[in-house]
Amino acid sequence: MTKLTLNLPKYRLYISLANRRGSLFKGHKFSRFFRHIFGHKSIRKILGGNLAIMFIASTLLPNSSLANVGTEDMVIEETNTPLTTKRIVRYPTDEVKVTQGYRLFHPGLDLDGITGDEIYPIKDGRVEATSLSKYAYGNAIIVKHGDGLSSLYAHLSKIDVSEGQEVTTNTVIGEMGATGRAFGDHLHLEVYQNGRTVNPYTILPR
Repeated sequence: MTKLTLNLPKYRLYISLANRRGSLFKGHKFSRFFRHIFGHKSIRKILGGNLAIMFIASTLLPNSSLANVGTEDMVIEETNTPLTTKRIVRYPTDEVKVTQGYRLFHPGLDLDGITGDEIYPIKDGRVEATSLSKYAYGNAIIVKHGDGLSSLYAHLSKIDVSEGQEVTTNTVIGEMGATGRAFGDHLHLEVYQNGRTVNPYTILPR
């Protein structure tokens, strides 16, 4: 056992170091030293009190440096990203007013409007054929959409696309009219699946 004596102005401090086996003296010299220091009751009381005071002060002070860590460097940027929606299937006119439906001797839909109304393809595709005529369908366009699906737009007053042109649901392919065998301004729409007419309502949104 090693005894140390420190003479202070009003006190005399005795420290006894016992050379005994145990976890206190295992490991590196530095680790044994710090385990001995922090294991002392008086030092634990002093450190415990100081830590408690520091914790209470940090919670009570509104402008504590701990509360403001990183807040001055934070920058929030607002980005205006335009949102666009893509319609996969649509009606060929902006205003939808069906005047005649699909039936045995009328294999399509008639949509009411006035001459000059813009006409759009019901799906993306490629213009397969255009026709200028004074009879039957009048001025007409056929668009091929793929997977055996195609569509016909008849009685147009004007055709704005050419054969082989790629079109989307936002492409104006023509304008409504009353050419061919038509009684008043309207668009006649027919839809084909593998060459046979089908009810357009099987494709169009309801």
